[in-house]
Amino acid sequence: MQSSDLKNLKIAVVGAGYGGAAAAKALSLLGADVNVYEQASQIREVGAGIGLRPSTMNRFREWGIFDAVAKVTSPSEFFEILTADGAPIMKETWPADGEQTHTHLVHRGDFIDALLGVLPEGMVHLGHKLETVQDKGDRCVLTFVGGKTVEADLVVGADGIKSVVRHQLFSQAGPVFSGEHAYRAVISVDDAQGMVVDDNLRMYIGRGTKIYLLPLRHRGQVSFDITALCPDSTWSPQVTKDDMLATVAGFDERLVEITRNLDMSTVNVRAVYDIDPVGAWHSDSVVLVGDAAHSMLHHQGQGANSAIEDAGALADALREADSVKEALARYQATRKPVTDKLQAISRQGWSEDEINDVFPGQKPAAAASAE
Repeated sequence: MQSSDLKNLKIAVVGAGYGGAAAAKALSLLGADVNVYEQASQIREVGAGIGLRPSTMNRFREWGIFDAVAKVTSPSEFFEILTADGAPIMKETWPADGEQTHTHLVHRGDFIDALLGVLPEGMVHLGHKLETVQDKGDRCVLTFVGGKTVEADLVVGADGIKSVVRHQLFSQAGPVFSGEHAYRAVISVDDAQGMVVDDNLRMYIGRGTKIYLLPLRHRGQVSFDITALCPDSTWSPQVTKDDMLATVAGFDERLVEITRNLDMSTVNVRAVYDIDPVGAWHSDSVVLVGDAAHSMLHHQGQGANSAIEDAGALADALREADSVKEALARYQATRKPVTDKLQAISRQGWSEDEINDVFPGQKPAAAASAE
């Protein structure tokens, strides 16, 4: 689109999470008039650590915010998968993107603070819970709880796995329970039983349980995450220390000891959900990004990265296409095949038998060394 057309484009982003904040940054760099509407009265990202892949960091470099994000991260060279008792299964360097080779490990809260911190003051409007979205073809009207309405040429639905935008306009299918729980805590590196020796992500797997140790050296902390099989689909289930210890029985005793020493008041407990692929992500004036479009399980660590890639691809499409309608179609054609595959792969989870499916041609270390 012409620069003059982009400058006249009024964009409303629903949701100030990773996807919404990234979309706001990328779209504002086009010169568009962007406003973000977030239902929460304050931004408070719970959970633990994530990894920002090389391609994601290159997007930040493109947007001029690399340093703002990098300063709250720890760069990682590789990730490693091990058995429950610590025997190596595989070790893989992160897929490079040009000269960028490191994945940057970051606390979720630090990451969203960094993203929101690079947005112009006044762009994000808190306390705006979306009630209805009316698609009028060339424009859209949003109505928020309390009666406030906003009209925009383009609405970006970045309102997460329980997206109101998706539910009202694109799909009424609900989130899908994975049969797993995620228990996440951030602990001091001093409490990691000597298991964190560098800045690289390690995952231990056994009997349906995965334990992730994700260093956050810049904080002097470690993200300690357990994913375990459980039939309880309650969004925020009640879990005891004994329940958690039962999931890690048989693992390296140091991992058991970390679990035993956890302060349960600091553990974030969630049932794990994703969504089935959505047939269409856009109309003429409304588009979905991030979890609203393709919420996926966390086994591949691609949720936040996919949201950032969505934001970049949407901005690219608006710059390159002749109209908003054409841009949204181009964006979906670029991103949906990628995220459909990621959703499917993420549902595979991780087991020793599945690793070769996830990384074709990559044999477990024990098998490779036997040849």
